[in-house]
Amino acid sequence: MNIQPKSVKKNSYGPTDREAEFLNSIENAKYDRQIIAGIKKFTQGKVPEDMKNFYSQAELQALEDLKGTGLDVEARMPVKITRHYFNQAKNSLPMQVLVKASPKETYDLDGSADPGKQMDYSPVEGLIHKYELGLIYVVGTCSAHCRFCYREELIAKKEVERPDGTIAPKGMAQIPEIVAYIKDHNNLVAQNDGRHPVTGRERLREILMSGGDPLVLANKNIAAWLAALSEAGIDSIRIGTKELAFYPDRFDATFFDMLDKFHAVYPETKLRIMIHFNHPDEFLKKDKDGHYIDMPGGGLEWLDSTKKAVLELGKRDWITVDNQAPILKDINDDPDALRIMQRELKRNKVENHYFFCGRDIIGHKAFNVPIEEAWRILNESQKGLSGVETHARLSITHYKGKTEVAAVSNKPAPGIKGGENGVVVLKLLRGAADAPDRGKITILGRNPDAIWFSGYNDRVIYDEAGLFDDF
Repeated sequence: MNIQPKSVKKNSYGPTDREAEFLNSIENAKYDRQIIAGIKKFTQGKVPEDMKNFYSQAELQALEDLKGTGLDVEARMPVKITRHYFNQAKNSLPMQVLVKASPKETYDLDGSADPGKQMDYSPVEGLIHKYELGLIYVVGTCSAHCRFCYREELIAKKEVERPDGTIAPKGMAQIPEIVAYIKDHNNLVAQNDGRHPVTGRERLREILMSGGDPLVLANKNIAAWLAALSEAGIDSIRIGTKELAFYPDRFDATFFDMLDKFHAVYPETKLRIMIHFNHPDEFLKKDKDGHYIDMPGGGLEWLDSTKKAVLELGKRDWITVDNQAPILKDINDDPDALRIMQRELKRNKVENHYFFCGRDIIGHKAFNVPIEEAWRILNESQKGLSGVETHARLSITHYKGKTEVAAVSNKPAPGIKGGENGVVVLKLLRGAADAPDRGKITILGRNPDAIWFSGYNDRVIYDEAGLFDDF
């Protein structure tokens, strides 16, 4: 059921004088990402010479055999890679798995066309208003494409069913409609003693700019969103990006000039850069034997452009940087890799925010690690880390909200029917619709093969959180 207010009507939007002056000061820059898009470029050999062996002939033939069929891999997710990412991935199997198309993706196309039932929470095109946070789709592509992408329906421009029964691809957010919705929502909250009369939410104060990757947009486009959201009353803006992995040179002088000018004009608006490293190979240098390189003063040696960008972000106390990533089969299902990543990120002022269990996207069985195994991997990875390095929790996104995999027992639970092989404890961290269920728990009998909630349908011991009401 769609619990959101009806969509606001389209309206004209004009920037304030302050906005216009800021936007007129922003400089765009040109970037040479050297993107290779489409598997056809590889099959026809129309890629640079050093890229021609990225796929073996057998791999290309297997993909070609599926072309145009119901198992066409690129129909599920288009192929795309930058030169920077290739330069790292050619010496990293985990990175290759992340970007290389594989027939495994379509062997089993089980999954949701609308993971998390997002369209139930979309009052305006391009906006998902779940939790106390609004997520906006500002662009429909990235510099490169992760094969496991949780927005595969958006990137591949697939049609999804909406609560009213209509079927259409997801559209992009537009500034006039988003600003109008924010103001309408917050005015209604103010008129009802600080709570929305339907959802019970407080005012909408935080927006996540997402997509796709907002940093494929020009500086002026990003600036327009930052200013408009600030003028609408948003006091914290997140920018979700994987550009630090795909193309760190995007964090250039013109980008930081734009951020600094934004801060000068809107000093009370905080920025959070939500980055996405899956594996330390994406940002660390290696020696000729494939080992990470120790720095004389401690830590490991980073790629120059990536380190430069992270250091520049760290100089600005009004910007926070957080990393979050799913735990994925053959990519980062390795405690040692995750331990190195968490340690190095925190050492360089990047907070470890969340690790995720895989979502139920179309084709998720090719990527998802069993839930209990993901918990074990993260738990093992955090042994030997300090308390400040181990802030990341393991989350799995239920349609009711973000849910923590809080504990997995290794021994039977005496006296608990269904707990003969141990239990899994889930805790609801954030309610998608409203806040009252936060902190409620669900206890399940263990199932080492479960990769999604449905794997526990017959093992529910206690469900205070109501996570299995509709399963």
